[in-house]
Amino acid sequence: MTEPTPPRELLTDLLAQQWETIATLVADLDEKAWRRPSPLPGWTLFDVVAHVIGTESWLLGRTPPAHDPLRPKTDVRTLPHVRNEVAVLNEIWVDRLRPLSGKRLLALFDEVTELRRAALAAMTDEEWEAPTVSPVGQVAYGRFMRVRLFDCWMHELDLADGIGRSVDEGGARAEAAFTELTLGLGRAVVKGAKAPDGARITLDLTGPVTRQVHLAVEGGRGSVLDEADGEPTTVIRLDSGLFARLRGGRQSAATHPGKVVVEGDAALGDRLVQNLAFTI
Repeated sequence: MTEPTPPRELLTDLLAQQWETIATLVADLDEKAWRRPSPLPGWTLFDVVAHVIGTESWLLGRTPPAHDPLRPKTDVRTLPHVRNEVAVLNEIWVDRLRPLSGKRLLALFDEVTELRRAALAAMTDEEWEAPTVSPVGQVAYGRFMRVRLFDCWMHELDLADGIGRSVDEGGARAEAAFTELTLGLGRAVVKGAKAPDGARITLDLTGPVTRQVHLAVEGGRGSVLDEADGEPTTVIRLDSGLFARLRGGRQSAATHPGKVVVEGDAALGDRLVQNLAFTI
């Protein structure tokens, strides 16, 4: 069954809230704080916001600023964290925006996200449903925008962790982001955890996003079930914030002893926890 495209009005509102949350989070940073390292390899807090600007600018049809001839030119393809063409484009935008001050970057962020909000609000239903190339393949434009919400939500966590602040990790934005976080778990179960046919795994997320995710392996393929179809082989219990950071490759379970509880087949559960990370 084809998943229905997320409603445009709701998702546009959630994206607007997400962008405003990011802007508020970094609004009081001084120039030194902007350049603190983020949880993402090679990127500062400044770079995280620059990346969001770059992606939303690209969606507006803009191209990266010209390279400043007075700055050394970086071959972004040689950077160890750049592994595909999407990452190349991301890195070009980040590199070209680095000469800006944090204050100017935030002003540009406000400008670009306001234009994007207006563009989304002006879309027709046909444009919202139109097949579009995205990081998760060709999907409806509206589904792509849920990927954008997920990406921006994850970057809110990156910024908060880099600054050392706590943020509200629950609510409607988080719930939408978690839909993207859990969709591809079947691959992690088979390719990463090497779960055998017949395995049944339940991820019990204890909050602030509270849900149980049921996974099954049949015929060498992993899938996410709408509901459990029997006793689980393994139950993995952890809070949703840690799950998001493990799934996003930001942290490892080894640095959070006692925060992940595995019941049943412990070896299988441990393998999955160690192989949750994915990149889009």
